[in-house]
Amino acid sequence: MTHTDRTPIDHPRPGRGDRTRAARRRALRREVPSIVGLLADERDFTAMKSYRSFTFDDHAAYLRQLDGLLRALADQGVHTTVALFDPEEFAAYCADTGLDPDTPASRSRFTAAIPASGAAVAYEGQPIDTLVPQLINTAVRRATWEYVTTLLADLGACADCGLDIGRAAFDRASHILLRLLDGAGPGTHHLVCSVPAGDEQLLAVLHAERDEGATPPGRATALDGGLSLDGDLPLDGAPALFDTSEAAEFVSVLAAGVALESAGGVVLRTTAPGTPDRLHGWRLAAGGLVPLTEGEVFSAYCTDADTGEPLSPEPGVEYRAGFDLRLDDSGTHY
Repeated sequence: MTHTDRTPIDHPRPGRGDRTRAARRRALRREVPSIVGLLADERDFTAMKSYRSFTFDDHAAYLRQLDGLLRALADQGVHTTVALFDPEEFAAYCADTGLDPDTPASRSRFTAAIPASGAAVAYEGQPIDTLVPQLINTAVRRATWEYVTTLLADLGACADCGLDIGRAAFDRASHILLRLLDGAGPGTHHLVCSVPAGDEQLLAVLHAERDEGATPPGRATALDGGLSLDGDLPLDGAPALFDTSEAAEFVSVLAAGVALESAGGVVLRTTAPGTPDRLHGWRLAAGGLVPLTEGEVFSAYCTDADTGEPLSPEPGVEYRAGFDLRLDDSGTHY
């Protein structure tokens, strides 16, 4: 399931010109990207075994062969994208396009189309044991993003004032994130937002850095269901630097909790040189975040979620109450 954009070239006659042309072709080959489809789990792999033209019979061996292919392409200087191959989507694609699904050519055509709408990551030499969870995580993040943006868009307008509910919730969530990072201070910050929404458990993670020696901040605004960011937020003191895609996903999940007035919350872990890690927590309520007490934060981290049994505190960690985010008390208006 490898797709490579290249045009067949006739074999040249032997001789000195042959070596020159071969060298040129090798150089040209390095200019041609490749896309490799990957079956991440046993279930998807088993589904593909129903096709006679799919000749692999063991998932572990398949992954080893794919790892070797990726390393070989990298050794040739070829840029390779690895795409998550979904057998159900492949079957639907073949039905829509009239292709025979039981051919390598059909799998190759489908693989070439995956990065436009599906999960894909660049191969940068990572081992297959790292690549597979990275690809799955990318797929989960994409699915969460699509679900949340659709949810916010479908909320419509406020019956009282006509304001777009999803947009208002997104703007408020953006402001909450600003206040979280402002109060967190300098250091490396790991934020997790968890929100139940119907049958889904939405989860978003944001990593941010605040360094007092960083460059002056830029601007951040909420715009059309996504963050218009240049990678930092203007805060009191040092800017917060982060991945803008992560920030947009985090704000969108938080906005869903704000708009639905659902349960859920945010936890923040801060790491700074020479000090213990700090853990803070908040729960969603009335369109904002209410700080958890120190005891509630400790209980949340030191209780087994499955059994309810207490867990030992993590060494070198301080469990602290959530700090006041200085939000207005208007909450949601709809």
